[in-house]
Amino acid sequence: MATFTAGSSERAEDSTDRRSISRPSNRLSSSLLEPRDNTVADIWRYSQREHQPFDPDAMNESVDRQRERRALRPTNRMSFGVMENSPVPREETTSRVLNNERVRKSIGLLDQAAGKFATPAPIGGASVARTPGSGLKHSSYTPRKPPMTSQFDVSQTVGITPNRTLLTPATLMSMSRFDQSRLNASLLTTPHQQTGMTGGLEPFDSPDDMTENFTLSNVQLLLEEDPGVAATEGLYEEFQSCLTRLGSATEVFKLVEEYERACNEQVMLLSRLMNKAAPGQNKFSRTLHVLSELEQEKRTWRLIGSLYNDRQNSLESIPTMDMETGEQTTKTSEKDIMLNLFENQATVRQNQLVVDWLERNAADQISRTYDKTEYYSRSVCWENTLHELKQKSASLSSSERALVSHVDPDAPIRENKPLADLDKEDEARLLREVFMMIRAGQLEEAQRLCKKCGQAWRAATLEGWRLYHDNNMKAVPASGDLATVEGNPYRDIWKAVCWRMAEDERFNIYERAVYAALSGNLREILPACEYWDDCLWAYYRVMVDQQVEQEIREKLHSRRELEQLPPVYQEKHLTPTRIFMELQAHPSQVVEEQSKERHRVIQKYIVLPDLDALIEEMGDWLKDESNPPSHHMVRFMAHVVLFLRSLALQTKEEICVAIMEAYVKDLIKEKRIKLVATYTAQLPQSMQTSWYATFLEGIQEKDERQHCLQMAEEAGLDVAQITKTVVENIRTRDDTDLGESTPALEAATSEEDRHKIEAIDWLVFDPSQRAEALKQSNAIIRTFLACKKHDAAREVFQKIPEDSIDVIMRNWQATAGSTQLTADDANAIREYLCIKAYLSALSTFNDWFGHYHNKRPTPPILPDRANFHEKVRYEHEQKEHEMELEHWQQALNVLSQGVVDNINNVLLFVDGGWMVDQRTDGEVDESRQEQLEGLRQLCIPMLCVILHTVLHTTGRYRECVALADTIASEQYELYKVFSRAELQELLGKMRESSLHLLDQDLDPLGYEISS
Repeated sequence: MATFTAGSSERAEDSTDRRSISRPSNRLSSSLLEPRDNTVADIWRYSQREHQPFDPDAMNESVDRQRERRALRPTNRMSFGVMENSPVPREETTSRVLNNERVRKSIGLLDQAAGKFATPAPIGGASVARTPGSGLKHSSYTPRKPPMTSQFDVSQTVGITPNRTLLTPATLMSMSRFDQSRLNASLLTTPHQQTGMTGGLEPFDSPDDMTENFTLSNVQLLLEEDPGVAATEGLYEEFQSCLTRLGSATEVFKLVEEYERACNEQVMLLSRLMNKAAPGQNKFSRTLHVLSELEQEKRTWRLIGSLYNDRQNSLESIPTMDMETGEQTTKTSEKDIMLNLFENQATVRQNQLVVDWLERNAADQISRTYDKTEYYSRSVCWENTLHELKQKSASLSSSERALVSHVDPDAPIRENKPLADLDKEDEARLLREVFMMIRAGQLEEAQRLCKKCGQAWRAATLEGWRLYHDNNMKAVPASGDLATVEGNPYRDIWKAVCWRMAEDERFNIYERAVYAALSGNLREILPACEYWDDCLWAYYRVMVDQQVEQEIREKLHSRRELEQLPPVYQEKHLTPTRIFMELQAHPSQVVEEQSKERHRVIQKYIVLPDLDALIEEMGDWLKDESNPPSHHMVRFMAHVVLFLRSLALQTKEEICVAIMEAYVKDLIKEKRIKLVATYTAQLPQSMQTSWYATFLEGIQEKDERQHCLQMAEEAGLDVAQITKTVVENIRTRDDTDLGESTPALEAATSEEDRHKIEAIDWLVFDPSQRAEALKQSNAIIRTFLACKKHDAAREVFQKIPEDSIDVIMRNWQATAGSTQLTADDANAIREYLCIKAYLSALSTFNDWFGHYHNKRPTPPILPDRANFHEKVRYEHEQKEHEMELEHWQQALNVLSQGVVDNINNVLLFVDGGWMVDQRTDGEVDESRQEQLEGLRQLCIPMLCVILHTVLHTTGRYRECVALADTIASEQYELYKVFSRAELQELLGKMRESSLHLLDQDLDPLGYEISS
């Protein structure tokens, strides 16, 4: 078994055997340090480890100084022996952070604000000694600042409010994680009132972030209504960028890594933001919720990548059968058996991946916090107890307090006597930190900490779990040099001793949990696990331990009989399903509630794996109106669905489509223009058009419209069908039936009308869609003409480029050659020309009406009793008036003829009449046919009345009467579109024209009367 050096590197040369500590000059008997045959000593013996020596005489002065300083420290304690107040570091070991003047001022402000920290700040910055012994015992405040290379880093734009009280490193370092979490909850009023090592978040980064100077001009992000949402806006685009960049099936796991990285960057960003938040701001409770949600999402992506990568590899690989064929030999080691088990049993391997995942999550949690202040001596552990014993031995102390009489590792348990209070506090803190590191998979770090605290023997006890392996048993290298032997050959004995120690209630809860975790004793691990993640880790670690142990004992041909484990070890047969059922019914309310959290539910189904249940659960969340999933949760669920599709994993497709649809709906609602096309393309073909059309309806700017169409084309969407659907959706919204004209409908163009007019722009961007643009504009114009909104109809008509008919013909010839144009396109062109003729007729009539009523010259007026000069001026003005009147009359005649010609173009429209389709071989649209017929009945009688009015007003009475011949003609059949009332009205007007003809000595039809 490999050995390690106990103690720091600078004292490595002083390492000696534990029993060589006693010296003749010591007043304390060497029997105080003699190990006994007890539990810890048994572990120590089998671990075969060295330990760090110490000099009792050399530490007397240190202990005295320590006691004097600790006498000045408040006696307040927190759970697990962790002091509330942060110690004052020795000058030679103080971190550079605390040498910063701003930090010292912040600490002073916090101490004054808290009130309970009674020790006043020293004058001149001098440190007040508050702990005895080794000064501060090497307090470490070195921050571990994570790299921030993300595009989301806004650390230079976030600020703090003036006159705020900072949470300084000194205060935070003195708190346990539990108490930091309570502080977060009290300051931020969050729904997550407790956060722990793995059950929640600690939004504290480095002291550099807490003490940066910010100006009031750099607080934009903190002043947002919801800073957590504002700070994570870029995450949606980041996910879309990763998806489009790494969307191939061969890069799916690299894509998952990118998702995890993006979430991690957001977590770090929000952590920095929370550090700069002023206490008591309710809006930051939402930010903390987002932070917690993204932390869980990051962990879930990590789990997905780890497990499914292994599952896919398992489908592609063929397991080796060396150990299955029963050909193992006596040279097979425990490590070989374990490696072969993991290689051939995917279930066991994936169970271990879950353990690794949980430990990595805990390690990340630890890495985001400061290094813990470590109370230890470089020479010896339990220095205060040792000092007390030395004082009693030298008759320098009359204290009658019962303390241990020896300081070997088993003394407190063997003698059933306590250590000194300060040592008990340090011991509890150390054991909790060791368990935290074991929980985070940092065994070597836990051993380093033990050695650093002068407990090399404890570091040695943590080493015995390693599986034994000797390469020399299989073959000796040609050089003759033997390979290093790995692991513990007596691991079975070590494990049995650890099991007994874990069940001994005299030990600290965390000490028992440490050895329970190493020996697979689930019952003794769980009391130290406060959160869902911790409990899941305990269950899975024990399950893997059982599986490996069973395999070793079945396959190993040992030369000796192995130590039997307690019967309870195998009594509880753990399976993933049973584990999650027990977590749901856990006696701890915290664990039970966390097991119902959505991200943990997802993690559960991924681990099991049960994809159908996972998809069903996510589908139920979408239907939960009382507690709908957040936008980030919907985004996560959508990308999980895309991940499963990329691996061709079959599951409930209908619910998957509903999840993708919910995300697209979210993107449209939040106006994330750049993302909609990418995710709409993931929907079924039948849904892509409708949803993207719905999205485009809300885009008004021309440049944005073009950009959206370009993105749709890049995403592979059917742009032509989408734009057609957009226009149809807009033009059919609040549509009015033809003929239902009211004064309100005939008013100025409304906002809804404006949307319909601008909708045509979607179809004129692409020349290949000109035929569709013509059809849709005709449909909109029909609606406006029916409501007599002629100005709106004219605006729509002007949207269509003048060369549209030529473009349509060229497009058709390019695709179909010399074949005849389709009936739909031909009829659309004819309708377009009909509309053009009608609008031209209305325009010329408007011009005539304005000229006739508004531009007629006003005759001059001769004043009464005019003098000679006034009469001369009147005659001159009269002549000018006659000239202007003549010009006006000439213009009126031209305009009148224009009106007559244009109206006749409508009334006498070629090839069947106005608004009558010439081609009938195409598909019949009954709704359109009804509209065309309705417009004929509405517009033709009106044009006839207008034409009669113009002719009658300009004295062309004969043409007024001749209009009746046109209406009654069987060639044009215009009389069919007139109602009885309309015919009676028009005939009445023609009667007036006939009367004027009679007044001119003409017959009623305008012909001369023969003599």
